[in-house]
Amino acid sequence: MKRLKFLVSFVLLFALGFTATAQDYNTERLNLPGDNLNLFAVMKLFQESETLEAFERNLNAENSKINNLDLNEDNKIDYIRVIDYPDGNDHTIVLQVAVNAKENQDVAVFTVQRNGSNNVQVQLIGDEALYGRDYIIEPNYADNGSAAETPNPGYTGNTQIVRGENVVVHRTTYVEVSTWPLIRYMFLPSYVVWHSPWYWGYYPSYWNPWRPYYWDYYYGYHSHWNNYYYGYYRPWHTYRYAHWNDHYYNTHRSYSNTVYEHRKSGAYKSTYSRPDTRQQGSADYLKRYPDNRNRSNTRSDANRDLNRQDSRKNVNQSPARGSNNKPAVRQGNDRNVKSRDVNKKETRPSENRSAPRPAVNTRSEKPRKNTPDMRSNTKRSEPRQASPNRSSETKRSATKRSETKRSEPSRSGSKRSESKRTERSSETKPNRR
Repeated sequence: MKRLKFLVSFVLLFALGFTATAQDYNTERLNLPGDNLNLFAVMKLFQESETLEAFERNLNAENSKINNLDLNEDNKIDYIRVIDYPDGNDHTIVLQVAVNAKENQDVAVFTVQRNGSNNVQVQLIGDEALYGRDYIIEPNYADNGSAAETPNPGYTGNTQIVRGENVVVHRTTYVEVSTWPLIRYMFLPSYVVWHSPWYWGYYPSYWNPWRPYYWDYYYGYHSHWNNYYYGYYRPWHTYRYAHWNDHYYNTHRSYSNTVYEHRKSGAYKSTYSRPDTRQQGSADYLKRYPDNRNRSNTRSDANRDLNRQDSRKNVNQSPARGSNNKPAVRQGNDRNVKSRDVNKKETRPSENRSAPRPAVNTRSEKPRKNTPDMRSNTKRSEPRQASPNRSSETKRSATKRSETKRSEPSRSGSKRSESKRTERSSETKPNRR
């Protein structure tokens, strides 16, 4: 009985711990299709864009890794078009997806309104079919939500705890928002209302849809920006645009029955089926932004535990959904592999420095390519060509010497003959005395 009670208590504790971890893990996502379009990243792109056309193009760019929506479940990323519905000094900018030839689904809406003092308020509202009711993102205004404020551009904010992490909050003002490049362009007299010309089956030439990523890969990539996202933007609970219902929701909003049926049948839940790809998404971010390696990750404790479990599995995952390729097994996790590569790169210079340098003969290396021709042109080759003439000269001199030697005995012989003649003559002559 004691053993049985111990086993039951152990199983209950394990189940409670797993449930707590799962709850923390689920708080990072909405379990809705909107999880695959990070509205914080969309707000950041909107702030950095100069025109709505450029905003639409960069929003649908594959290298930005912002658009990860596949609402019609065709295993291809959906193209998000941008439509502006102006209302006096207010703008309602709709992000919309053509689900099929007959149905469109609004994804999110920017509301931009300006008062007589040129103060601008911006909100990004996710559609309830993808994000649920009242999912609102806005800049971290310094007024704490009140309509009246004193502009203070020098105010930098304070530190708050967001999802268990310390995040530096940078507060802004309505005046600062009015200086965003796209906001300034929209309120120029020369602004032409942008209405995306693309629709189902008719897309720009640069658009080439790719396979969607699993949500954990997508989150692992964008989690490195969480300090920025939650530092400059915040969730909000009220609509700042007074004509939200009558101008947009009851007039221009588009929704798709196909999306509703997919949600009801649980078709979108397959995007959460690969939690092991989160580490790969984080690794791809560090590969693309190596200078931001020291950026603080706003991962929760559940994410850290999950990454530790993933590293123990030592699996290299294919992040794209619908891929038939099996994951390849890797020895060690990505961090260890990268550290090994870094260590190798660091030791190479020291090895080269310690190795002895080979002796180099600079004189012989320079003319190696032209040695045959240069040998024929050198002065040293001239005496070798003239050696036969020298031999002939030496032969001639040798003959002369031999002739002189021959002539010398004749001369000596003549002297001897002359001496004999004188002796004879002296014998024949009488002595006069």
